[in-house]
Amino acid sequence: MSGIVGIYHLDQRLVESSDLHQMVDILDHRGPDGSDTWYRESIGLGHCMLWTTLESLHEQLPLVKGDLTITADARIDNRDELAQVLTLPDRPLEKVTDSEFILAAYEKWGSDCPEHLLGDFAFGIWDGQKQQLFCARDHLGVKPFYYFHQESNTFAFASEIKGLLCLDWIPQQINEVRIADYLALMFEDKVVTTFENIFRLPPASRLWADASGIRVETYWQLDSNYELKLESDDAYAEAFREIFIEAVRCRLRSAFSVGSHLSGGLDSSSVSCVARKILSETTGETLHTFSNIFDTVKECDERSYIDEVLKQGGYTPHYIHADAFGPLTDVEQIWNYEDEPILGPSHHYPWRLNQAAHEEDVRIVFDGFDGDSVVSHGLDRLRELALQQKWSEFAEAIEVASKNYKFSVNYMLTYYGLPALRQLSTQGQWFGFLKAVNYIHHRFQYSRRSLLIRQGIKPIFNKVLHKLDRTPKKSVDNLGKAREIINADFAEQIHLKERVRRYTPKPVSPGTVRQEHWQSMTGGVMAVNLEAVDRCAAAFGLEARHPFLDRRLVEFCLAVPSDQKFRRGFGRMIMRQGLNDILPPAVQWRGDKANMTANFVNGLLNINRPLFEQVLNKYSYSVLRYVNLDDWENAWHRIKQYPESKKKVSSTTQDCFMVWRATVLALWFQRM
Repeated sequence: MSGIVGIYHLDQRLVESSDLHQMVDILDHRGPDGSDTWYRESIGLGHCMLWTTLESLHEQLPLVKGDLTITADARIDNRDELAQVLTLPDRPLEKVTDSEFILAAYEKWGSDCPEHLLGDFAFGIWDGQKQQLFCARDHLGVKPFYYFHQESNTFAFASEIKGLLCLDWIPQQINEVRIADYLALMFEDKVVTTFENIFRLPPASRLWADASGIRVETYWQLDSNYELKLESDDAYAEAFREIFIEAVRCRLRSAFSVGSHLSGGLDSSSVSCVARKILSETTGETLHTFSNIFDTVKECDERSYIDEVLKQGGYTPHYIHADAFGPLTDVEQIWNYEDEPILGPSHHYPWRLNQAAHEEDVRIVFDGFDGDSVVSHGLDRLRELALQQKWSEFAEAIEVASKNYKFSVNYMLTYYGLPALRQLSTQGQWFGFLKAVNYIHHRFQYSRRSLLIRQGIKPIFNKVLHKLDRTPKKSVDNLGKAREIINADFAEQIHLKERVRRYTPKPVSPGTVRQEHWQSMTGGVMAVNLEAVDRCAAAFGLEARHPFLDRRLVEFCLAVPSDQKFRRGFGRMIMRQGLNDILPPAVQWRGDKANMTANFVNGLLNINRPLFEQVLNKYSYSVLRYVNLDDWENAWHRIKQYPESKKKVSSTTQDCFMVWRATVLALWFQRM
């Protein structure tokens, strides 16, 4: 994790060195180990250095080599492979920096070089011969890259938006569309930011800037059609094990102590256990673990699972009492690093974990970020079985899964089985539909009449009405429960309904496990979350590393057959079996996951209540242009009744999200 900046005046105006220094200075938290700038006429690059690897200890950026100059925030993981084909500096490989690998790759492959790189990277290369600036961002978007472009005059980029807003010639003009996105929980637009003319370079994208303007294109996409065929379940598990261990191993390259966020869940435990195993077999170092524990909100406490991991030895554990602070406790400090009003309700957990890591002189923190999406629970395999009319296998699977995941059989039947019934009826597969109705009636004691009407006749009737264009139209402000908090007039003014429709992914074919998996991996919310994780680490001089986001692992997990994702009533079976003898059995075979709603409500009502009520009662009137005050107040009132109201956890979570979004937006406007 470092900071990169750059300015290129496309109209050939001279770059002011003071502008570059201003950009570098405001990002100095990203690079406490030094900074530098380079500029020639209309182009200038800057860098803030954070030492993490042995190679970085003697790295100088921006780096000039002939007509090429590079600034980079990068860690390249396939160095050994690249060393076989690139022309590198004549010195031992362990002294060749990652930025030199990128520059050599550019010399060999030009703008195709990102396709050959594995790891996390964002970089800019000035090609003096071509008079062109070339930039790229890694495949999954781990490293951030923001840029400003207006008409044909100037292009500027930075690792954080504040690195652009510090320039007096870049206007701080609010982009209201992004405000609506945040309130609507809609992040599928991967380019837009909260400021006009400031954009994100999407993951797996490259950019060219020259006198004619800028051009952006995608250089890599996940293949949703490819399926991997191996000879046995054991072969799949062994292949997963090999790739996952390598994903952790290559990220252990560090000149400093390494830590890991350990929650006790399957993902963070897998990363921690593999990292500990590798360290113990190589350097003999212990792995620092940082865990949230809960003394008063017992339902959130995962210490029993954390302890199972720590029993293996080779760890130096650290604990944070997460029920002693609330979601707004550190918000004033957090606003020093956040540039947009896009805070998740769990942001305060990694903030305190990273703070503890910094206090222990740890510079590298591992986590289990998005292991759920990458490996996939595969529960849509149940719907797949239903659509294939394998009802006996389906019934056995949901009965076992209901015990493993602590869901009722009725819930799993409703969510995964009945949609298949509706699809059979609307597609005219009447023999299969009636056979399924009869099976469900006998196996689960469902009413035949209810199934025939609700899953057969009613869907067909609605389909006919839809074809006749007589279906009732939803009003613009009726965008679903998750969007109730939005002011209806504002939603109508910016055409939010149309925007949501345009950017919401089209539903995949029901029951297609790989398509569902692919959709979860390519949504816009992942890049937004990764950027937040990056800033949270940067605030404490850390680099966050995410083994689950190794491109090789992502491609492998998507390609495996659906029965490797869900089998014997367990999701992520390939991972559970692949890490057999590495994971403690208690963690390996757990199906549940801690729900943090109770602690969030505890933070709202018992720790940060005065601040939440102060914001609600003394809100900035500017926020009411975007937020429905009645919904905000009503949601807060319902939260205050928890748990006496005996409401469903899902309803409470929904209210918490509504209050949280409105409060964060109001606080952000006050800050602005």
